[in-house]
Amino acid sequence: MKKTGLITFCLDIGGTGIKGFTADAADREISERVRIETPHPATPKAVLAVVKEIVAQMPHFDRVAAGFPGVVVKGRALTAPNLDPAWEGFDLGKALEKLTGRPVRVANDAGVQGLAVIEGAGTELVLTLGTGMGFALYVDGHYVPNIEMAHHPFRKSKTYEELVSNAALHKVGKKRWNRRVKKVIHQLAPIFNYRVLYIGGGNAKEIDFKLAENAKVIENVAGLLGGVKLWQQPG
Repeated sequence: MKKTGLITFCLDIGGTGIKGFTADAADREISERVRIETPHPATPKAVLAVVKEIVAQMPHFDRVAAGFPGVVVKGRALTAPNLDPAWEGFDLGKALEKLTGRPVRVANDAGVQGLAVIEGAGTELVLTLGTGMGFALYVDGHYVPNIEMAHHPFRKSKTYEELVSNAALHKVGKKRWNRRVKKVIHQLAPIFNYRVLYIGGGNAKEIDFKLAENAKVIENVAGLLGGVKLWQQPG
């Protein structure tokens, strides 16, 4: 395959796995995807050691785009509820630049995932169901960063994430978990009046109820491919 334009190393840091591959400017994978289990405890030092292992398996790349499971402002992680408290205030962008020697952009992982699938018209939402719950909002193709719906109170003093996380799925079972996910979707619809809802993450495949016509399940690889589009967003 002929490579075009700048090559992006796309990195997805998750609560259970850390994944990476390289992609060309046309959003085409040009290397094998590498996945390594997230270390525990998932401190910045431990996670960066895994990232270094992944980088060593990558071909040449010109820049880095990273999705991170928390609030990110100007490359700095402000929260990381499913990793380790040591991430609070950690400058991930700067650390990745030092590790790779390349320019870096970092954003919330759900935000990056949505960039790979949104149509760029009207209000679009991304909901990710994995270790926790991810959420991203887009207006006419522009990502509105760091809206943490996952940690907003939802029902009976529980947050969205507490009710539909991976831990909740295993605790209450697939049937009850699906009822909860359905309620989450019904709650978000009249708040955001979205044109399209995209549902991703490793547990999206566990959904067993019929979605509305304006909702669709997306491939998990979008969490990586969105990295190319992250470089097309305003800096």
